[in-house]
This record gives sequence, C-alpha cells and structure tokens, in this order.
Amino acid sequence: MKNEYDFSKGERGKFYDPDAQLELPIYLEEDVMEYLSKQASAKGVEVERLVNEILRQDIALVEAIK
Repeated sequence: MKNEYDFSKGERGKFYDPDAQLELPIYLEEDVMEYLSKQASAKGVEVERLVNEILRQDIALVEAIK
C-alpha cells in the first residue's frame, strides 16, 4: 500500500444507491440442498421459491403459537 493516496479527483457518492437492497447468501448443507432440489424439481419451481415457502409456513406456525 502507498503511504498516501490522492482523492482530489474523486467523486463523493458516485456508487451510492439509497434504494439498493442487500441480499445475503444462505449456504445449505449438501444433504438439505439435495432434498430441496428434488422437491423443487418435482413441484416445477426454483429451490429459492420452495425455501421461501417453507420458511413462510414456519413463520406462520411460530406466529400462531404466540
């Protein structure tokens, strides 16, 4: 690294997007991914959609118990 950097020609906020949404990756273990892939394939949907459906059902169950 240099001791000093010249930012005199830099543009503040050039890449800032206030509406940007951060999507975090979720890593599934191999056996879980294999099972979900088979289920998604049988339903004709993407794995992401199936996982979201399952999580929404779990959330609904938790909320119903409260």
